[in-house]
Amino acid sequence: MSIVVARRFTVAASAPAVREYLLDLGHAAEWDPATQHVVRDDAGPVAVGSSWHSVAKVLGLSTELRYTLAEAEPDRVTFHGRGEGATATVGFTVRPAGPGTEVGYHVDLEMHGVAKLATPVMKVEFEKLATEATGRLAEVLNRLAAQAH
Repeated sequence: MSIVVARRFTVAASAPAVREYLLDLGHAAEWDPATQHVVRDDAGPVAVGSSWHSVAKVLGLSTELRYTLAEAEPDRVTFHGRGEGATATVGFTVRPAGPGTEVGYHVDLEMHGVAKLATPVMKVEFEKLATEATGRLAEVLNRLAAQAH
């Protein structure tokens, strides 16, 4: 049984600027309340196959996942994460909406081992975190739009 959360919101930044920002998972610490820190594992331009080591804390429990950029299309960015306690897919859709962009945020998380027992509690917490994360992400992306003008 996996935990799935999804949100959709609109920002003032252009679709190319939003996509460019979302391609670097290292930015997650700026907007994801659960993310403690993220460090890129490799160097060079971000591309499919680029990877990051992420440490997150949810309900007082720290978890480490290694994320890989799995998809980098003009309208979609997807990361796959794996760790001892969980497997995650984090995806974004990016669509022009008037002068700004509609952003879709989707997380599919599967807990492993003993952590699987906490899935019902984690589902409630991830719903709260998704709302807070997308609110913060919208603020960051709107600041990008303001800086571009």
